[in-house]
Amino acid sequence: MSQLFSPLTLRSLVIPNRIVVSPMCQYSAQNGEANSWHFIHLGNLALSGAGMLCIEAAAVEPDGRITPGDLGLWDDTTEAALKPVFAAIRQHSKIAVTMQLGHAGRKASSAVPWKGGQLIPVAKGGWVTHGPSARAQMEGEEPPLALEPSGLDRIREAFVASTIRAARLGVDGLEIHAAHGYLLHEFLSPIANHRTDAYGGSLENRMRFPLEVFDAVRAAFPAEKPIGVKVSATDWMDGGWDIEQTIAFSRELKNRGVDWIDVSSGGISPLQKITVGAGYQVPFAQAVKDATGVNTFAVGLITDARQAEEIIASGKADAVALARAMLYDPRWPWHAAAELGAVLEAPPPYWRAPPHGQGALFANTTYGAR
Repeated sequence: MSQLFSPLTLRSLVIPNRIVVSPMCQYSAQNGEANSWHFIHLGNLALSGAGMLCIEAAAVEPDGRITPGDLGLWDDTTEAALKPVFAAIRQHSKIAVTMQLGHAGRKASSAVPWKGGQLIPVAKGGWVTHGPSARAQMEGEEPPLALEPSGLDRIREAFVASTIRAARLGVDGLEIHAAHGYLLHEFLSPIANHRTDAYGGSLENRMRFPLEVFDAVRAAFPAEKPIGVKVSATDWMDGGWDIEQTIAFSRELKNRGVDWIDVSSGGISPLQKITVGAGYQVPFAQAVKDATGVNTFAVGLITDARQAEEIIASGKADAVALARAMLYDPRWPWHAAAELGAVLEAPPPYWRAPPHGQGALFANTTYGAR
């Protein structure tokens, strides 16, 4: 039996296979509000056959958006815009639907990627950014404002408010974004965090605010539903965040009841030096899993069904989270199931889809025609 297509239990949530659709920013919202693009994009991925769909990072406050096109979940309007998207998915798919919550920190107020992705100065329509310290992401950029205690309280409370809204929407789980150089990762990394108070300096201090956010989100979310955290396992820079610190952070999260660690890397600085290759981040997921016993999601150039099967079967991770591979081939789980001899579910209108002679790809399907 394929291990990739075996179930995974996360608290009360049981997903039928170990394929997760990663949260992928679409930069297509308007004032934080989901729109017709999200119906098409998420509806398509909801019919992919994956076990879990994680909706892109939703900013917990307007200033926490990476770009003006970021999705948000900070008020009644942004919450209401997502309700029909969830309803459409629930009507036609059994996929587990989770959502990522995040704050961009000093990487906020940026142009969308297809317009260069650079910081938009306040004088040109951007907004003031915030970070652990007044240190810019890139030389020559306007530095962020270092967060005062009142700012930390505001953002922590914003995560809680968005959590409550997500629970009302009926999400099956949440993922807190503490990776890719965004705010919570900025607190963790000595590259971005130069504070001298209780939130900077030692590893214990640098972990303090991200752990406070996790604790607050966990307390506000239904106890039976799972919460994961996305981390960057390394900054790929000397003197930065690394796998040993990631393991220490993961241990603290385990003590607080985290349900999975989604293990990525990088993003804290354009000076990073990343060695890229097939499955290049899988060893980080394995290191966290081996050291802590926490469920891990592996990411990073996982494109082949047998590659994904080996990751799960060998115990390197508990799930694979696919991003670009799912955009390129939204039926990747179908094709993987066919290659690995597994069976999955699909909506009845798609039961005729497998090529002639493919065999029983979909469970319990009969299709008559006149």
